Amino acid sequence: MSNITLFSQIVSKLCRQKFSKLVKELQTDKHSKGYNSWTHLVSMLFCQFAKSQSVRDISNGLRSATGNLNHLGIQKAPSKSTISYQNKNRSWELFRAYYYQLLGSLGQQAGFKQVKFRIKSKIFLLDSTTISLCLSLFDWAKYKTAKGAVKMHTLLDYDGNLPAYVNITDGKTADNKGAYDVPLLKGSVIVADRFYNDFSLLHIWDSSGVYFVVRHKENIQFKVIKENSLPDKKHQHILKDEIIELKNKTSKEKYPKRLRRVAVWDEVNEQVIELITNQTTWTANTIGELYKSRWQIEIFFREIKQLLNIKSFIGTTENAVMIQIWTALITILILKAMKAMAKFKWHLSNLVAFIRLNIFVKINLQRWLDKPFEPYSDSTSINNLQGVLFEK
Repeated sequence: MSNITLFSQIVSKLCRQKFSKLVKELQTDKHSKGYNSWTHLVSMLFCQFAKSQSVRDISNGLRSATGNLNHLGIQKAPSKSTISYQNKNRSWELFRAYYYQLLGSLGQQAGFKQVKFRIKSKIFLLDSTTISLCLSLFDWAKYKTAKGAVKMHTLLDYDGNLPAYVNITDGKTADNKGAYDVPLLKGSVIVADRFYNDFSLLHIWDSSGVYFVVRHKENIQFKVIKENSLPDKKHQHILKDEIIELKNKTSKEKYPKRLRRVAVWDEVNEQVIELITNQTTWTANTIGELYKSRWQIEIFFREIKQLLNIKSFIGTTENAVMIQIWTALITILILKAMKAMAKFKWHLSNLVAFIRLNIFVKINLQRWLDKPFEPYSDSTSINNLQGVLFEK
């Protein structure tokens, strides 16, 4: 039986040395007055794991863990005013930097089995999601006349199903405009929807040695240069495979090279999906399957919105909102690493719910992850075995 709570064991998985290095570089503990950056991180992680709806919930929740706070690396539970003040004033860039630090370590554990493509290129899925905000409270988040929002432009690593890059902008920023800052890895392939059918953007990707598979808009003007032969027997859903050249003068100036156009029948939605790519050697079926894999990023957006706390915010400043979003990303990274290290086949939603119910229960984390429904043969009284509330 562990003497440390589940939450403390989860926090212990984080590399505090790397975090301290970032704190020193960004000087985020300057004038901290007792509520240092590590305590701030732990508080915001608690906000995500417990789905706290206010700074009062965070303060009272951590206060209820009195006697266990030293295992979390903090001295005392922060007050409501302290959390609010630091959410407003401590730079959100610390939390962004720490996410990328953790992605290099925990992200390797979080990988899961995917459909493997017979290509050597690294696969990235690109899309954005809008997070709605009340304009009367978040007056800096301009979107529509009576509505505020921020937009999370995300480049998802297909192998780990985790963001390799996130750019958070105001809600007005178009998808393609938010993609210009995406870091490019030579030889990789970016899969995106029609909102990224921006020929200037595609030309930048092509010039950087990056492949793309993008659904093209219906009004694209082109002439067919060559028709590639279609599969005789298998892959009957491939309707077109051709080399094209753009006809529109403006479009051709932006993207002067030839493109490959592949039309695929989507049996599920009963529609034709028309794709353009700068990759000419892969099979048409591979191009179609790559676009089909784009659904993974929609699943990621659904997970982070439904399971974590980024729909209601505990602070109204831009800095506070950014901190809450980046700590949500850190939390989803931790959760997927835990899911990968467990022998039990957890659904992510169940894992989140069970942790939320047992967050301050003292039980061995790994054993609990592996055998959550197995009762313990420990002599300790049943009152101390709250982690095993669910039996077959």
